Amino acid sequence: MKATHNPPTVQVTPADLLRMAALYLRRHGWTQGTYYTPTDTVTPPACAVGAIGMAAAGRPLLHPVLLTRADEDTYRQAIAALVDYLDAFAPVFHIDEDGHLLDEHTAPFSWNDDPTRTAEQVITALEKAADEWDRLHMQGGENR
Repeated sequence: MKATHNPPTVQVTPADLLRMAALYLRRHGWTQGTYYTPTDTVTPPACAVGAIGMAAAGRPLLHPVLLTRADEDTYRQAIAALVDYLDAFAPVFHIDEDGHLLDEHTAPFSWNDDPTRTAEQVITALEKAADEWDRLHMQGGENR
């Protein structure tokens, strides 16, 4: 390759981040109640959203504005894709004491932190949300 040759850049999709987050959880562990389990390692166990942050930044991400604009957009779209998937296939409804619906969308944080939730359920949801994003946005390997 010549010094002036610019290799092509690859567009990372929200589905890519969701799959990378699932792989991250398989390799490094899952947690509840916090984005990342406090540890001395650079790859701590993470919650679902924390794993998406690791996939986007390559390190624990505590605030998305620390990403480039394009990476922040993809990160937010990945979380939105997870929320859309959860709304359709694993809704969690928060009802107040008067019986009124408080949230119209499933929060990935409360879903992740449900005491009955398992790591495998989180990993599967990330992978299926990625598949659903691809189904809705990709055609022949290209963005629609």
